[in-house]
Amino acid sequence: MRSGDRSGGFGVPLRETSTGRPVVGRRDLRDNEAMDAPVDSPPEPAQPRLGRRTRAWLGMGAVVVALTLLTLLSRPDGFDSEAPPPAADGGTTGGGGDAAASGAPANLTFTLKDMNGIDVKLESFKGKVILLNFWATWCGPCRIEIPYLIELQTQYPDDLVVLGVSVDDTAEKLKPYAKDMRINYPLLVGNGRQDFQDAFGPFYGIPVTVFVTRDGVIYKKHSGIASKEQFEHEIKSLL
Repeated sequence: MRSGDRSGGFGVPLRETSTGRPVVGRRDLRDNEAMDAPVDSPPEPAQPRLGRRTRAWLGMGAVVVALTLLTLLSRPDGFDSEAPPPAADGGTTGGGGDAAASGAPANLTFTLKDMNGIDVKLESFKGKVILLNFWATWCGPCRIEIPYLIELQTQYPDDLVVLGVSVDDTAEKLKPYAKDMRINYPLLVGNGRQDFQDAFGPFYGIPVTVFVTRDGVIYKKHSGIASKEQFEHEIKSLL
């Protein structure tokens, strides 16, 4: 660099004032401003959106959990440690036991009392599709299913019989409940009939629904709450 060259290596010579102090030119100011300007940060990656089906399953799970908690808190007689707990879904409660029941002969030799004290023989329903629904009055998910079962019994009166088997309620509890819900199918007292529950168990929770063919074979066992569409799909498969 020549003596007296005050460019400073930037390629643009520095000007001097009368005081001898260098002054930065306009171009130098623009260059410095560009260097000092904040650098835009890269955009954050978009969060993945949940699909409609995923949101539906999450919503259903939340409803079941809420109903279970409400059921336990609202039981007038407290928690029954020997009663099956509410089952959330067939895929998580029944496991391989549900699948293993399919194809086995249904034991229809039992006679149970209905809520009015009348003997009900299961063999008398042979020739129809039998839907055995194991439930209890304190079970929130069971209550959700009842309107579906009422509608299905009305839709298929000649080919289907719905039997609601309460696992631990007395007849005195069932009568006002049936009236309030306007249940149009027989309610059987399963309280104290562990032999009958064992014949279609094991139960890891309720509700549990067992579909029996016209000739007395277990078609499917479903542990947990089900929709009307699920019920009707199985029924139509047997008609």
